[in-house]
Amino acid sequence: MRAVVQRVTKASVTVGGEQVSSIGRGLCVLLGISAEDTQKDAEYMVRKVLNLRLFEDESGRAWSKSVMERDFEVLCVSQFTLQCVLKGNKPDFHLAMPAELAQPFYGSILENMRSAYKPEMIKDGEFGAFMQVHIQNDGPVTVDLTSPAGPTDPKQLSKQEKQQQRKEKTRSKGPSESGRDRGAPRSKQDPSASSGAEGDVSSEREP
Repeated sequence: MRAVVQRVTKASVTVGGEQVSSIGRGLCVLLGISAEDTQKDAEYMVRKVLNLRLFEDESGRAWSKSVMERDFEVLCVSQFTLQCVLKGNKPDFHLAMPAELAQPFYGSILENMRSAYKPEMIKDGEFGAFMQVHIQNDGPVTVDLTSPAGPTDPKQLSKQEKQQQRKEKTRSKGPSESGRDRGAPRSKQDPSASSGAEGDVSSEREP
């Protein structure tokens, strides 16, 4: 799952010339759901969006407060084009979740966000409609989020497979270590203990 999170002074969604939703200061979130996304991806994205420290505190110190801590609004817009893969110059969207599955999945994300925050502070556009999204970016501040699921890009998949193979080789060498190596205290962290998910330090230290 991918999301483009923008800090805004105001944002709104118009469909057919009629405004369907709007917010004042807060976040506008463009959300792209992939065909491989699960509830775990949704939970990660909800947690990150609501806890990103993109706002100043009461004394003006930057990057100190989240949208929830400042009691600001969130406008979510379903954006399947974030799952675009270019074939030459032509966009291809086969990685995006089909609309009939994406709509209830997107709805569940909104409900989770409302449950975690305040229902009246979470607004959204109109799923599947041709929308005009009006964003007044504040800063500008824009953050690109990707849930920590396995990559679908072939090059990234190949890289991940090679990393996994190296980890397995490292583990398999354990029994063949010399007695001196086995008995010596390990001063360095085992390389096999590192993973992409653990690289997200912020998710371990804070919500």
